[in-house]
Amino acid sequence: MRRIVSATFGLCLAVAGMAVAQPTSRSAVVVELFTSQGCASCPPADDFFADLVSDPDVIPLALHVDYWDYIGWPDKFADPAFTDRQKAYARMAGSRMIYTPQLIVGGLDQVKGNQPAEVEALIRRHLDAARAVTLTLERQGDGIVIRAVSQRAFAEPVRVQLVRFRPEETVVIERGENAGRTVTYRNIVTSWQALGDWTGETPLDLQAQAPGADPAVVILQESGPSAILAAARID
Repeated sequence: MRRIVSATFGLCLAVAGMAVAQPTSRSAVVVELFTSQGCASCPPADDFFADLVSDPDVIPLALHVDYWDYIGWPDKFADPAFTDRQKAYARMAGSRMIYTPQLIVGGLDQVKGNQPAEVEALIRRHLDAARAVTLTLERQGDGIVIRAVSQRAFAEPVRVQLVRFRPEETVVIERGENAGRTVTYRNIVTSWQALGDWTGETPLDLQAQAPGADPAVVILQESGPSAILAAARID
Protein backbone atom coordinates (compact mmCIF):
# COMPACT_ATOMS: atom_id res chain seq x y z
CA MET A 1 0.00 0.00 0.00
CA ARG A 2 1.33 3.45 -0.85
CA ARG A 3 0.79 6.69 0.97
CA ILE A 4 0.48 10.18 -0.55
CA VAL A 5 -0.15 13.53 1.06
CA SER A 6 -0.87 16.41 -1.33
CA ALA A 7 1.43 15.77 -4.31
CA THR A 8 3.87 13.45 -2.54
CA PHE A 9 3.94 9.76 -3.43
CA GLY A 10 3.88 7.10 -0.80
CA LEU A 11 0.47 5.11 -0.75
CA CYS A 12 -1.87 5.94 -3.70
CA LEU A 13 -3.55 8.86 -1.82
CA ALA A 14 -5.11 12.10 -2.99
CA VAL A 15 -7.07 14.98 -1.52
CA ALA A 16 -10.35 14.45 -1.08
CA GLY A 17 -41.88 -9.29 -27.27
CA MET A 18 -40.87 -9.31 -23.82
CA ALA A 19 -39.02 -12.08 -22.07
CA VAL A 20 -39.75 -12.26 -18.35
CA ALA A 21 -37.14 -13.66 -15.96
CA GLN A 22 -37.93 -15.05 -12.54
CA PRO A 23 -37.59 -12.40 -9.81
CA THR A 24 -34.60 -12.44 -7.50
CA SER A 25 -34.74 -11.32 -3.88
CA ARG A 26 -31.33 -12.40 -2.58
CA SER A 27 -29.77 -9.49 -0.70
CA ALA A 28 -26.00 -9.42 -0.51
CA VAL A 29 -23.21 -7.29 0.94
CA VAL A 30 -21.86 -4.66 -1.44
CA VAL A 31 -18.07 -4.34 -1.50
CA GLU A 32 -16.80 -1.34 -3.46
CA LEU A 33 -13.17 -1.31 -4.58
CA PHE A 34 -11.66 2.02 -5.57
CA THR A 35 -8.75 1.15 -7.81
CA SER A 36 -6.68 2.35 -10.77
CA GLN A 37 -4.58 0.81 -13.50
CA GLY A 38 -2.02 3.52 -12.72
CA CYS A 39 -1.54 2.52 -9.06
CA ALA A 40 1.30 0.08 -8.35
CA SER A 41 -0.27 -0.87 -5.01
CA CYS A 42 -3.57 -1.95 -6.56
CA PRO A 43 -2.94 -5.34 -8.26
CA PRO A 44 -2.93 -7.37 -4.99
CA ALA A 45 -6.25 -5.77 -4.00
CA ASP A 46 -7.58 -6.40 -7.52
CA ASP A 47 -6.66 -10.08 -7.12
CA PHE A 48 -8.40 -10.38 -3.76
CA PHE A 49 -11.42 -8.56 -5.15
CA ALA A 50 -11.60 -11.09 -8.01
CA ASP A 51 -11.89 -13.87 -5.41
CA LEU A 52 -15.03 -12.22 -4.02
CA VAL A 53 -16.82 -12.48 -7.37
CA SER A 54 -17.67 -16.14 -6.84
CA ASP A 55 -19.28 -15.54 -3.42
CA PRO A 56 -23.10 -15.36 -3.79
CA ASP A 57 -23.34 -13.38 -0.54
CA VAL A 58 -21.20 -10.55 -1.92
CA ILE A 59 -21.73 -8.00 -4.70
CA PRO A 60 -18.21 -6.76 -5.55
CA LEU A 61 -18.14 -3.54 -7.60
CA ALA A 62 -14.88 -2.08 -8.93
CA LEU A 63 -14.87 1.69 -9.38
CA HIS A 64 -11.85 2.92 -11.32
CA VAL A 65 -10.80 6.46 -10.39
CA ASP A 66 -9.11 9.01 -12.64
CA TYR A 67 -6.69 10.83 -10.34
CA TRP A 68 -3.68 8.63 -11.21
CA ASP A 69 -4.11 8.98 -14.98
CA TYR A 70 -1.53 11.80 -15.09
CA ILE A 71 1.38 9.57 -14.04
CA GLY A 72 1.66 7.92 -17.44
CA TRP A 73 -1.23 5.52 -18.04
CA PRO A 74 -4.85 6.66 -18.43
CA ASP A 75 -7.17 4.03 -16.92
CA LYS A 76 -9.66 3.14 -19.67
CA PHE A 77 -12.34 2.33 -17.05
CA ALA A 78 -11.87 5.50 -14.99
CA ASP A 79 -14.76 7.90 -14.46
CA PRO A 80 -14.64 11.23 -12.57
CA ALA A 81 -18.01 10.29 -11.05
CA PHE A 82 -16.34 7.39 -9.24
CA THR A 83 -13.68 9.74 -7.88
CA ASP A 84 -16.50 11.99 -6.66
CA ARG A 85 -18.17 9.04 -4.95
CA GLN A 86 -14.94 8.18 -3.15
CA LYS A 87 -14.55 11.80 -2.07
CA ALA A 88 -18.09 11.72 -0.67
CA TYR A 89 -17.20 8.66 1.41
CA ALA A 90 -14.10 10.49 2.65
CA ARG A 91 -16.17 13.50 3.71
CA MET A 92 -18.54 11.21 5.62
CA ALA A 93 -15.51 9.81 7.46
CA GLY A 94 -14.14 13.28 8.21
CA SER A 95 -11.11 12.77 5.97
CA ARG A 96 -9.55 15.07 3.39
CA MET A 97 -7.67 12.26 1.69
CA ILE A 98 -8.57 9.62 -0.86
CA TYR A 99 -6.31 6.77 -1.89
CA THR A 100 -6.10 3.53 -3.80
CA PRO A 101 -6.68 0.78 -3.15
CA GLN A 102 -9.62 1.29 -0.83
CA LEU A 103 -12.57 -0.98 -0.11
CA ILE A 104 -15.93 0.08 1.31
CA VAL A 105 -18.06 -2.68 2.84
CA GLY A 106 -21.80 -2.17 3.10
CA GLY A 107 -21.46 1.57 2.52
CA LEU A 108 -20.11 2.03 6.04
CA ASP A 109 -16.76 0.37 6.71
CA GLN A 110 -13.64 1.70 5.01
CA VAL A 111 -10.56 -0.48 4.55
CA LYS A 112 -7.24 0.93 3.39
CA GLY A 113 -5.12 -1.13 1.04
CA ASN A 114 -5.17 -4.90 0.62
CA GLN A 115 -6.42 -6.41 3.91
CA PRO A 116 -8.41 -9.55 3.01
CA ALA A 117 -8.90 -10.76 6.59
CA GLU A 118 -10.40 -7.44 7.68
CA VAL A 119 -12.69 -7.28 4.64
CA GLU A 120 -13.87 -10.86 5.14
CA ALA A 121 -14.65 -10.16 8.82
CA LEU A 122 -16.65 -7.07 7.87
CA ILE A 123 -18.59 -9.03 5.25
CA ARG A 124 -19.52 -11.63 7.87
CA ARG A 125 -20.63 -8.90 10.26
CA HIS A 126 -22.88 -7.32 7.64
CA LEU A 127 -24.33 -10.71 6.68
CA ASP A 128 -25.20 -11.39 10.33
CA ALA A 129 -26.94 -8.04 10.81
CA ALA A 130 -30.75 -7.98 10.82
CA ARG A 131 -32.31 -6.58 7.65
CA ALA A 132 -35.35 -4.33 7.74
CA VAL A 133 -35.71 -4.09 3.95
CA THR A 134 -36.64 -6.78 1.45
CA LEU A 135 -35.62 -6.03 -2.15
CA THR A 136 -36.87 -7.94 -5.20
CA LEU A 137 -35.75 -7.52 -8.82
CA GLU A 138 -37.43 -8.88 -11.93
CA ARG A 139 -36.09 -8.66 -15.47
CA GLN A 140 -38.69 -7.71 -18.09
CA GLY A 141 -37.12 -7.31 -21.51
CA ASP A 142 -34.85 -4.25 -21.43
CA GLY A 143 -36.21 -3.18 -18.07
CA ILE A 144 -35.96 -4.18 -14.43
CA VAL A 145 -38.92 -4.06 -12.07
CA ILE A 146 -37.72 -3.00 -8.62
CA ARG A 147 -39.86 -3.78 -5.59
CA ALA A 148 -38.97 -3.27 -1.95
CA VAL A 149 -40.73 -3.35 1.40
CA SER A 150 -39.44 -1.86 4.65
CA GLN A 151 -40.48 -2.82 8.16
CA ARG A 152 -40.41 0.88 9.09
CA ALA A 153 -40.31 4.33 7.56
CA PHE A 154 -36.84 5.88 7.33
CA ALA A 155 -35.71 8.94 9.26
CA GLU A 156 -34.51 10.29 5.90
CA PRO A 157 -35.29 8.97 2.40
CA VAL A 158 -32.87 6.40 0.99
CA ARG A 159 -31.43 6.64 -2.50
CA VAL A 160 -32.46 4.01 -5.08
CA GLN A 161 -29.48 3.38 -7.38
CA LEU A 162 -28.97 1.31 -10.52
CA VAL A 163 -25.44 0.07 -11.21
CA ARG A 164 -24.26 -1.64 -14.41
CA PHE A 165 -20.96 -3.46 -14.66
CA ARG A 166 -18.81 -5.43 -17.09
CA PRO A 167 -17.97 -8.86 -15.61
CA GLU A 168 -14.40 -9.12 -16.88
CA GLU A 169 -11.78 -7.53 -19.11
CA THR A 170 -8.03 -8.07 -19.47
CA VAL A 171 -5.77 -5.06 -19.96
CA VAL A 172 -2.14 -4.93 -21.07
CA ILE A 173 -0.65 -1.93 -19.27
CA GLU A 174 2.12 -0.38 -21.33
CA ARG A 175 3.15 2.67 -19.29
CA GLY A 176 3.10 4.09 -15.80
CA GLU A 177 3.75 2.35 -12.48
CA ASN A 178 2.30 -0.96 -13.69
CA ALA A 179 4.05 -0.97 -17.07
CA GLY A 180 4.51 -4.51 -18.39
CA ARG A 181 1.66 -6.01 -16.33
CA THR A 182 -1.31 -7.82 -17.80
CA VAL A 183 -4.25 -7.56 -15.41
CA THR A 184 -7.71 -9.10 -15.61
CA TYR A 185 -10.20 -6.80 -13.93
CA ARG A 186 -13.55 -8.05 -12.63
CA ASN A 187 -16.97 -6.45 -12.09
CA ILE A 188 -15.93 -3.16 -13.68
CA VAL A 189 -18.61 -0.55 -13.00
CA THR A 190 -19.67 1.25 -16.18
CA SER A 191 -22.50 3.38 -14.81
CA TRP A 192 -23.97 4.36 -11.44
CA GLN A 193 -27.38 5.99 -11.74
CA ALA A 194 -29.62 7.47 -9.05
CA LEU A 195 -33.23 6.57 -9.80
CA GLY A 196 -34.88 8.48 -6.97
CA ASP A 197 -35.54 8.47 -3.25
CA TRP A 198 -37.76 6.20 -1.15
CA THR A 199 -39.19 6.98 2.28
CA GLY A 200 -40.05 3.39 3.24
CA GLU A 201 -43.57 4.41 4.29
CA THR A 202 -45.17 2.52 1.40
CA PRO A 203 -43.79 -0.33 -0.74
CA LEU A 204 -41.40 0.65 -3.54
CA ASP A 205 -42.50 -0.35 -7.04
CA LEU A 206 -40.72 1.13 -10.05
CA GLN A 207 -39.25 0.12 -13.39
CA ALA A 208 -35.84 1.12 -14.70
CA GLN A 209 -34.40 0.73 -18.17
CA ALA A 210 -31.38 -1.58 -18.29
CA PRO A 211 -30.73 -2.57 -21.92
CA GLY A 212 -27.80 -4.69 -23.00
CA ALA A 213 -26.13 -7.79 -21.68
CA ASP A 214 -24.25 -6.30 -18.71
CA PRO A 215 -25.50 -7.39 -15.27
CA ALA A 216 -27.34 -4.88 -13.10
CA VAL A 217 -27.33 -4.17 -9.38
CA VAL A 218 -29.90 -2.18 -7.44
CA ILE A 219 -28.71 -0.56 -4.22
CA LEU A 220 -30.83 1.11 -1.54
CA GLN A 221 -28.51 3.39 0.42
CA GLU A 222 -28.73 6.06 3.07
CA SER A 223 -27.61 9.51 1.99
CA GLY A 224 -24.01 10.47 2.49
CA PRO A 225 -23.28 7.94 0.97
CA SER A 226 -23.71 5.80 4.06
CA ALA A 227 -25.23 2.47 5.06
CA ILE A 228 -26.53 0.21 2.30
CA LEU A 229 -29.86 -1.17 3.51
CA ALA A 230 -30.37 -3.68 0.70
CA ALA A 231 -28.76 -4.68 -2.59
CA ALA A 232 -29.47 -7.29 -5.21
CA ARG A 233 -28.03 -8.34 -8.57
CA ILE A 234 -29.82 -9.47 -11.70
CA ASP A 235 -28.32 -10.62 -15.00
